[in-house]
Amino acid sequence: MRFRWDWLRPVVLAPYVPTIGPVHPSVLTEDLFTDTLTAASTDRWFLRYDKDIRWSEAKDEIVLVEDIVHRPTETLIPTLSQRGAGTVKIHLYGIEPESVAAATELAQTLAVEHGAAKARIVRFLGPEAPDGRGTRIQLQNFRTAICPAPDGPVRPFDQWPAGVRGTFAGFAEEMTSDGFAFLYGQMQAGKVGPVLTAVVSGRVVGAIGPMEIRPDAIGTPQLMPQYFGVLQEHRGEGLGRLLWRAAMHWGQVNGADYQLLQTEAGGPSDRLCWSEGLTSLGFTYWQVA
Repeated sequence: MRFRWDWLRPVVLAPYVPTIGPVHPSVLTEDLFTDTLTAASTDRWFLRYDKDIRWSEAKDEIVLVEDIVHRPTETLIPTLSQRGAGTVKIHLYGIEPESVAAATELAQTLAVEHGAAKARIVRFLGPEAPDGRGTRIQLQNFRTAICPAPDGPVRPFDQWPAGVRGTFAGFAEEMTSDGFAFLYGQMQAGKVGPVLTAVVSGRVVGAIGPMEIRPDAIGTPQLMPQYFGVLQEHRGEGLGRLLWRAAMHWGQVNGADYQLLQTEAGGPSDRLCWSEGLTSLGFTYWQVA
């Protein structure tokens, strides 16, 4: 099937494509949505611009093409993730009052059909929404921003002395829930780009990375999302902002046009990005079906 853009575009309130995630508004077309259907029919094949291609050999989440609901005022796009016990998600693009009920029924039906333990509905709000909640999609435009190198104890990991580098393992263990244990394994295997680190008293206490640039769906260079965190006892010291600015400087001088980020609405990273002048593109939020 193909999506009718005159049906879909009016109800896409945030630039988010199922299985792909946030995209730049300039590449938000019906072709991008249709690409996900092609990928679903090729045994969990990655699209060339999928950000998750860095981490796995097979796509974890696919679109359930035969179960899509597509009509003038609403589009329901179901996906299935095989991670863990399985999750069915219905991406609801619609403004009709009964759309949530329709999405809930579809999610519950497909969860039973596919033996998935969880059923979720993913909904969207535009950037102007006064009750913005869930996850905010933010845009850093390197063409218009000025991103100077910050002063402070932040360097690429491999530029610190061996003794300092040796403390990253402890940092990663403490920050396992933020993904740093996984990232450290990728670093040890030499599979990722540079990781910028903040050091205090000879110890790694914060990091952002990996720093990698890849082309988006139309070939524009995009700075990819990073793992980002500071140890609890060192928060509030300005290290997060230093790491953030160092990452943005890296992206700009290495030729990225932009970066897309997802931040918890109202959370520390959200407030940091807002204070740094990023543009809000809208919100995603989910509810149990």
